[in-house]
Amino acid sequence: MESGDSNSTVSSLIMMDDEDVHHHHNPHHNNHNHQYSSSINKVHHSGGGGPTATSVHELLECPVCTNSMYPPIHQCHNGHTLCSTCKTRVHNRCPTCRQELGDIRCLALEKIAESLELPCRYSSLGCPEIFPYYSKLKHESLCNFRPYNCPYAGSDCSVVGDIPYLVAHLRDDHRVDMHSGCTFNHRYVKSNPMEVENATWMLTVFHCFGQYFCLHFEAFQLGTAPVYMAFLRFMGDERDARSYSYSLEVGGNGRKLTFEGSPRSIRDSHKKVRDSHDGLIVYRNMALFFSGGDRKELKLRVTGRIWKEQQNPESGVCIPNLCS
Repeated sequence: MESGDSNSTVSSLIMMDDEDVHHHHNPHHNNHNHQYSSSINKVHHSGGGGPTATSVHELLECPVCTNSMYPPIHQCHNGHTLCSTCKTRVHNRCPTCRQELGDIRCLALEKIAESLELPCRYSSLGCPEIFPYYSKLKHESLCNFRPYNCPYAGSDCSVVGDIPYLVAHLRDDHRVDMHSGCTFNHRYVKSNPMEVENATWMLTVFHCFGQYFCLHFEAFQLGTAPVYMAFLRFMGDERDARSYSYSLEVGGNGRKLTFEGSPRSIRDSHKKVRDSHDGLIVYRNMALFFSGGDRKELKLRVTGRIWKEQQNPESGVCIPNLCS
């Protein structure tokens, strides 16, 4: 794609030193207390006066960490239970009656747990599944309805939520630039490109095809070589991310580098994507060559586009659906 494309979104983004970033991008979480949370629906067994799934589930809650207990479930001589992780934390003393715990297993509670079926903890977010107690934890770690982590990589942000919530969070708390359209044309400038270790990254969010995409650009050391890297992440699950493709191009002085691939889901952390080198990588010497001039200032123009792969019903081949 040429940088003069009339559909492209043009902006000039300045790579800043770390101390500048803290001033410009520090999220004001203390001003809001809108952490996203999900509730666990509690389903009762049908029938008369028998025990409910809720009451049994409460019995399986560790009194120390409040997490669900899994075998081995320990108990003291008075019948108080706790999980195996917390048994070591309380120095072998029952947190309820302070008696010595010993090595008594609560086999009855472990057997009851085997017969218990509970809804996924993300049922309030749309997951309809119900699982045996011992399978539930594994499902929840991979559930497609589980919240997403904030994709902003410049701080240890612990905010989680669904995509609309995170988009608003990126815009309002991290002051991330938001653009509409499937093509982009960004210019990255840094006055002292020799200080790669002090250069930070930039994040821009694009909205196209009804989806959101995160464009990352940053500088880091690849072994002993300073490099610049650009890559795209999809704000959604990996399965949906594979429906899209993108291309990146950088160049100058009659030369250019291009990259084409599928965006990675934000389920994969920023560090995981970066460390896998899944994106456009430009070594500093090449970047300065592209910048022209006296090679003392970085001036990189990164252009690209996003498109959706459509399945051809006759041939079974994916064909690109370009954004108009």
